Amino acid sequence: MPKSAPYWIQRFICRTKKYSCILSALFLSNCLPYLYHVSKEQSSILLNRREINSVLQDTSVDERTKKKLALIQLAREYAVNKLKLNPDGGFEYYTKLDREEIGWNVSACQALAFESYTWWFPFAGTVPYKGFFSKDLALKEEESLKRLGLDTRVRAFGGYSTLGWFSDPVLSPQLDWEDTKLVGLVFHEMAHATSYLPGDSNLNESYASYVEEKGLERFYKEREGKDSPSLKEILNEKKEKETSIAILKKYAYELDKIYKSQSTDESKLQKKKETIQSFKEEVIRLNIVPAKKIETFRKKEWNNEDFLGVLRYHSGNQTFESLFTQANEDFGIFHSKVKELFSLSAEERKKLLNLP
Repeated sequence: MPKSAPYWIQRFICRTKKYSCILSALFLSNCLPYLYHVSKEQSSILLNRREINSVLQDTSVDERTKKKLALIQLAREYAVNKLKLNPDGGFEYYTKLDREEIGWNVSACQALAFESYTWWFPFAGTVPYKGFFSKDLALKEEESLKRLGLDTRVRAFGGYSTLGWFSDPVLSPQLDWEDTKLVGLVFHEMAHATSYLPGDSNLNESYASYVEEKGLERFYKEREGKDSPSLKEILNEKKEKETSIAILKKYAYELDKIYKSQSTDESKLQKKKETIQSFKEEVIRLNIVPAKKIETFRKKEWNNEDFLGVLRYHSGNQTFESLFTQANEDFGIFHSKVKELFSLSAEERKKLLNLP
């Protein structure tokens, strides 16, 4: 989970089919600098990974690292056996990075419409974010998008999936996370390798978030019992998150009405500013933001991409809950039912996710 954004999970999807694709990118670096940048770093991550079992037996590795990796092994085993997630989803290896953050996503949205700016990548399809392993490159990309008049945001991401083409390793910055967040990461990213519809990030991310949430509750209830302190913490956070998302959706729909009205652009921009200010005031009034972070929250210039960033990961919960019930809470059947949604039109899926 991102340390700087409590209301959503930052995620980055980058898919490459063969090692030859990575090597080819090196030769095409003059023509395709972005592909070169991503492929070069992804190659380094894969080439420097170590099997977790090997790391656990290494006497030079500190006990804290071993404890975290052992937990990841348990989470992966649970994900495969109990949550029926694709075993090719990774978390069998470990790669130590030389930086505190894994990478940064750049996202953008129309200023007067909830319409994401998108990029297209092989296999992943159309996605509303572009990932970088360099913050400077991410900020440079953001500046180019701002010049187009778009609402933009750069966010550090905590994990990503190659969707089963490679066995994605655990990355060293992730070991600083709380145990529950780390287990959730395993479930979320392995869900991407299990059920993924190219071109529909809202469905993909919301589905993975649902699997993460359900998986966490079951994992800790089975491991620690119904009175599990970890489970209580998870359920408290879930309740707080639901309150936050409900308020955010409320104002997102208000903004959507403004954008679809017949008002002038100048009037829409003014109403947008007033609505976002009202949103901030309600969040502060309801004590959703910790007291020590209120001033930072108040000063932040919220825009459309901030609202879409939340909705991208937390939509359609009622639809997923209904499918899970229809599957008799069997995860294998549930994943199949989610895949049945792939045959629907983009507009039909959008309605099921209850998006503006």
